[in-house]
Amino acid sequence: MDQKDVSLDLYAGDIKTKETYDASSIQVLEGLQAVRKRPSMYIGSTDARGLHHLVYEVVDNSVDEALAGYCNRIDVSLHADNSVSIDDNGRGIPVDIHPKYNKSGVELAMTVLHAGGKFDKKTYKVSGGLHGVGVHVVNALSERLEVRIRRNGKVYYQRYERGDPVTELKTIGDAADTGTTVQFKPDTKIFESIEFNFETLSNRLRELAFLNRGLKITIKDENSQKESVFQYDGGIASFVEYINKNKVVLHEKPIYFQTQRNGTNIEVALQYTDGYVESVFTFANNINTTDGGTHLVGFKSALTRCANDYAKRNDLLDDEVEVLSGEDVREGLACVLSVKIEEPQFEGQTKTRLGNSELKGIVDSVVYEKMSEFFEENPKIAENILKKTILAYRARDAARKARELTRRKGLLEGGGLPGKLADCAERDPALSELFIVEGDSAGGSAKQGRNRQNQAILPLRGKILNVEKSRIDKILENAEIRALITAIGTGISEEFDIKKARYHKVVLMTDADVDGAHIRTLLLTFLYRYMKPLIDNGYIYIAQPPLYKIKKGKLEVYAYTEKEKETKIAELGGGSVGIQRYKGLGEMNPTQLWETTMNPEKRMLLRVTEENAVAADALFTILMGDQVEPRRQFIQEHAKEVVNLDI
Repeated sequence: MDQKDVSLDLYAGDIKTKETYDASSIQVLEGLQAVRKRPSMYIGSTDARGLHHLVYEVVDNSVDEALAGYCNRIDVSLHADNSVSIDDNGRGIPVDIHPKYNKSGVELAMTVLHAGGKFDKKTYKVSGGLHGVGVHVVNALSERLEVRIRRNGKVYYQRYERGDPVTELKTIGDAADTGTTVQFKPDTKIFESIEFNFETLSNRLRELAFLNRGLKITIKDENSQKESVFQYDGGIASFVEYINKNKVVLHEKPIYFQTQRNGTNIEVALQYTDGYVESVFTFANNINTTDGGTHLVGFKSALTRCANDYAKRNDLLDDEVEVLSGEDVREGLACVLSVKIEEPQFEGQTKTRLGNSELKGIVDSVVYEKMSEFFEENPKIAENILKKTILAYRARDAARKARELTRRKGLLEGGGLPGKLADCAERDPALSELFIVEGDSAGGSAKQGRNRQNQAILPLRGKILNVEKSRIDKILENAEIRALITAIGTGISEEFDIKKARYHKVVLMTDADVDGAHIRTLLLTFLYRYMKPLIDNGYIYIAQPPLYKIKKGKLEVYAYTEKEKETKIAELGGGSVGIQRYKGLGEMNPTQLWETTMNPEKRMLLRVTEENAVAADALFTILMGDQVEPRRQFIQEHAKEVVNLDI
């Protein structure tokens, strides 16, 4: 059965039928009860993403100390009992008694929502955590939490269980330095699993080290004995080099500049490669603004204007190339833009988009000024970049007709849809599903076995183009990609419009063999590079067809994993058992395909999510890029993790 997102009605559960709805019907959740009752409101989810968010909340407090100039070391340790400790050498959480609340500063920080030192600008000039939802949420969702504070020459200690203090704050020794250590074990009553992933945490910690020049962050895992140390004196310039480490660059060193303007610190590092995909990452107060915002708008505007002005001044354009577009100028660009601002205005608790209107003009002005200076002082580099940009313009111009073919014409009548698409009758995108199926054989079975009311089928012939190695004109010459874009209906790149999506569930359904895995990777690469909002909005899924059919007499059962196969065989008991290993969807008849892979009541779908944008960008570069050596190293490092090997 599909795994569905669940939202809870905040009121209906508290009202009894046939009774008066009066003041006694209103529940008041005291202290941290609200967090425990609705954890997803505070950390997004109770799956792996929410679990790791707990660590980020505590680490962010330590980073804020670093931003304030009081901390240069953060140590993260994953313990054998699934607890985590975060230690820093900052000032230490205040331990004195608050005059109004008659509680210590540490107990307020650990137990009171919207309590913290980040609401005025006296303690922290710049901070990522501005909503007051931080370590107290971690405390509320932990089976136990212990805090040790080194301050005033003493070590102070207090223990909490599920948000409540179980000891008084007490002195347990002397301290030679200052700092805070928080150790917590997530609550198994809240989370689906409490096992932390070393790589997931490492990606975020590496990112923070890049963004905070000189800050040393270590992570150790007692279970795997893995250990990593992140410290980058080059800051975001080193970040760009890391992003481009498996790419061919057009100039050896990243272009870097940093300046203060109107109380805002602006840092930019960028470097061009010979590739075709842009990799631009933006941050505000160390928070990855994955949805961009005003700082990104200002950057794009300035870079495009600067490139056009320089090209015109130096007669690099001809009659055919009048104005370079933003897409042309950013082709092959890797960039990190980081702003630190006293009063950031993030849109929503997720903080994925920056809304400060003044940032657009400030960033625009700084980037135009600094890039113009660089181009004038480095004419050879500027000329190489502009030559590539002009080639991108020509390719985009040549692709214009192909792009027009991909636009969906006439939503209601379905005009312009690819002939191979077996569309569904449903016209509400929220209720419609598109299965992208490998090959005509499986496509035929899927068309016959589907629910025609809301399930559409698009069969693909062979492997689509590897978009990591191709410009837009070549991409849009590919018939399978054109069919895919037209069927989904959103357009791609700058023209992408999520509101035009014809299906809110797009399912990749490929064979369980090497070719199927390759086709799936090609599709994911295209979707990530050119239709990424589909992933961001949770529209992309991977079908999980069974690996085996197990037959005993007239009884047939299916197994989706090796472990499940052994369990099913054991359940069937003695006697002869027939086992069929499925390698192709075409081996299933329409009824079998429906029952195992397409029936919403029985199927399993894996939703494609993006945990870390930088890591995802690097992975697609490794797997689908031109460089062979990084791909060989990746295979060697991860060979032992293979579960199903098709030989």
